[in-house]
Amino acid sequence: MLLLILTMIIVAYLIGSISSAILVCKFLGLPDPRTTGSKNPGATNVLRMSNKLAAATVLFLDILKGTIPVWCAYFLKIDSLYLGFIGMAACLGHMYPIFFNFKGGKAVATALGTLLPIGFTLGGLLIITWVLVVKVSKYSSLAAIVTVSLAPLYVYLLKPLYVYPTLMLSALIIFRHRENIKRLFKGTESKITHKIE
Repeated sequence: MLLLILTMIIVAYLIGSISSAILVCKFLGLPDPRTTGSKNPGATNVLRMSNKLAAATVLFLDILKGTIPVWCAYFLKIDSLYLGFIGMAACLGHMYPIFFNFKGGKAVATALGTLLPIGFTLGGLLIITWVLVVKVSKYSSLAAIVTVSLAPLYVYLLKPLYVYPTLMLSALIIFRHRENIKRLFKGTESKITHKIE
């Protein structure tokens, strides 16, 4: 079982390292998202650079990067705590992708993907929370921070077994947003200018 867990952690990291934003931008003939806008290779920055379809494609693929390894590990009967490590590996792959010089994004969508196997009710709560915060504040980073901060509470109410793995993921995402938090306090963080439907 230990070998299986280690294998799944490595596989999750490698899947996470496939940068959807960079590949989609390259396919569409757009600049590298790490050099334009917020310089973050994620769906929000692709939205700033292009259109909703391109951003939605990146979002969908980034979510899949988290869902696929965790769902596979779940069906392989891997313990819930180790599912957390596998989810973190996918997020770390997105943040520090081996295929793209270890320069990645914030892994918010990938983290959402790792939590979806817990249940679509949880996924719905997380998406609603993100959308509401964005609509009110226009800050994607603030929406991400609030959403991952509430994720452990949602999980506790729905499936307490997965609280500790969720806490690990939340801490990782918040840590990755430390520069955004500083900019939010300074009032220098960039807002989303496109309307969120």
